[in-house]
Amino acid sequence: MEMKRILFPTDFSEGSDNALPYVVDISKHYGAKLYVLHVMHDIAQATGWYVPHISMDELYKDIEVNAKKEIEKYGAEELRGLNDVERRITKGIPYDEIIKFAKENKIDLIVIGTHGRKGLDRVIFGSTAERVVREAPCPVMSVRLPGHSIKG
Repeated sequence: MEMKRILFPTDFSEGSDNALPYVVDISKHYGAKLYVLHVMHDIAQATGWYVPHISMDELYKDIEVNAKKEIEKYGAEELRGLNDVERRITKGIPYDEIIKFAKENKIDLIVIGTHGRKGLDRVIFGSTAERVVREAPCPVMSVRLPGHSIKG
């Protein structure tokens, strides 16, 4: 099996932090290029709500500035030993953008952390990892938080 390109989508959460050591080890093992991707959630697109563009544009500019700072420092220590790491930021519906990125960049493996959201959070935000697993063009490794059990 050959893995040249690995995608690690992150939302900078505890779930992503937990998946980071896995993606680093796999990337090192295969000598693969690692793409670290953060998707700024497009609220208007996700909900269909009308929001005046001026206020949304300002909001997204602020989010993007903060996301760029965060992605540059995210996992710096853990990723230090890797030869080929590319960090990207995009805007949209997270699972759509992750799947699109995987297709466009011929990704061989996606490693994604899970949140274990339940109830209203799951209804509102859905499960990005679940959608990625179902629709990705390549294998997906999902890493759940320790102690997380699967209960309704």
